[in-house]
Amino acid sequence: MAAAHTREQEIGEHVAELLGALDEQAGTEARETAEELVRSLVDFYGAGLGRALTLLAEAPGAADPVRVLADDELVGGLLVLHDLHPDDTMTRVRRALDEVRPYLGSHAGDVDILSLDGETLSLALRGSCDGCPSSAQTVRWTIEEALARLAPEVGTVEVAGIPEAGGQPAGGPGQLLQIGPRPPDPPGAPVETAAEEAEWHELAAPAPAREGETAVRDVAGVPVVLIRPVGGGLVAYRDLCPACGERLGGGRLETVPGGGPGDGHGGGDGGTALLRCVRAGCGAAYDVRHAGRAADGGTAHLEPVPLLERDRVVRVAVPRRPVATGARP
Repeated sequence: MAAAHTREQEIGEHVAELLGALDEQAGTEARETAEELVRSLVDFYGAGLGRALTLLAEAPGAADPVRVLADDELVGGLLVLHDLHPDDTMTRVRRALDEVRPYLGSHAGDVDILSLDGETLSLALRGSCDGCPSSAQTVRWTIEEALARLAPEVGTVEVAGIPEAGGQPAGGPGQLLQIGPRPPDPPGAPVETAAEEAEWHELAAPAPAREGETAVRDVAGVPVVLIRPVGGGLVAYRDLCPACGERLGGGRLETVPGGGPGDGHGGGDGGTALLRCVRAGCGAAYDVRHAGRAADGGTAHLEPVPLLERDRVVRVAVPRRPVATGARP
């Protein structure tokens, strides 16, 4: 007697039927593309199953197996995709923002959750991140990356405190980012005005480990200066002095006790950390704990680079497309 078909067998047969229908309707080339898509999906889920088996085999005897799987980035993402994750969306949103907070805190900023309405998340920025034009893209990329990994069902994020055109802070919430595919730029749009997408890279060489150290690293062709100021977390900026337009080359890190110059912000227990350009005739200094603001109160500022540090692994984001090489206001 023939064995009864399982649901999984029925799905497999249905896929074969769809591929056959596609071959008849659209031709061999379309079928080959669809078969490649199916193979890629099978490989993706196979990687997830393999990762799940490894996690369960290596988990301590007293560990909750569901928690072990849910806390893994790959397997947890699959659980979210199929509505099997043990944590609800808000719990995972909070976890994502907790990953971002150390970076925002290194710029004397923070983020608050205002509401979660369906797929729309409303946030508010505080501190140096509020109203700082140079931080807008940095904040966008950092929050987007964390949410896309831990709460991919969030479709739109609205953020209060992001500057409007002209660099003035918005009076209320305004759409900052869209989680998901970005529509293509209009035909003929210049690169410098087209929206940039982030590409995250794990640092191949170690980041500065001790307070007061700086280092320059090449990230996908973009020179980045990493700084670990006294009393603060790791921060990153493009290795470019906006005052003279030359490479900082790591610059010179100075600690000024007490409040920061010009803006009245305190620098915490470590004081204010200034990165000074050592180029002859320049000497401009920037407050690396307040989004790279000019120490003299001017409009020039360093360009922040999104950074996430977790379990001693440092990842930074640079634009997927080339950026203008000149200093930015």
